[in-house]
Amino acid sequence: MTRVLIVEDDSDIRAMLARGLEAEGFSVGVAGCVDDALTSARDEAPGAVVLDITLPDGSGHDVCRSLREGGYPGPILFLSARDEVRDRAEGLALGADDYIVKPFVFDELLARLQTHLLRRKESDQPRTIVTAGKLVLDLNIRQVSLGDATARLTPRESELLALLMDKANQPVSRGDIFDKLWAGQGGLSLNVVDVYVGYLRTKLSDFVRFGGPVIVTVRGRGFMLDLRGQDFRH
Repeated sequence: MTRVLIVEDDSDIRAMLARGLEAEGFSVGVAGCVDDALTSARDEAPGAVVLDITLPDGSGHDVCRSLREGGYPGPILFLSARDEVRDRAEGLALGADDYIVKPFVFDELLARLQTHLLRRKESDQPRTIVTAGKLVLDLNIRQVSLGDATARLTPRESELLALLMDKANQPVSRGDIFDKLWAGQGGLSLNVVDVYVGYLRTKLSDFVRFGGPVIVTVRGRGFMLDLRGQDFRH
């Protein structure tokens, strides 16, 4: 059950929202000021926050800023009587997902909340397939394919290839690769990047005859998955 934190100083609106969301199957927490909102967010870890801007001890902007700076990942929806474009822009710039103007229709707020929760759920799903041009990497079985050609990879090889595919045709420095894949593992140096790039080059060598990608060394800048072969692009 998803918990929604309602931050609203108007007790009537707060109660109406709580009743409506509970009727739709949500668990609800409430707060009427900045301090209570931040305490509830910390202690209850809500899945979403519905947030007024005008609060007795500060601004909903302060709540939104604090939550995002603290790494809060859930949807934040502003609910405010302020309807100027600059108010909406400021709220969204602080990291809010939506801005709903009072007076509002509960069904619209509910629909927007559910949409943002669904989007977050989908974005939290781990990737299983990575593509770059016609190159396809299945992270579940650690297999890369191009047409009928396939190659099986080790876990670390598949992580490295996924990184290069995400930055296809752009150089990625040794340092960035090392930080993403080997940071915190003692006893290793940047040379481990060169070793694994060598492994990948060997496994991708059969793809070259199909116009497949090559991993090139860009002097002074790192490594790049080059997808610019005519056959591979088309």
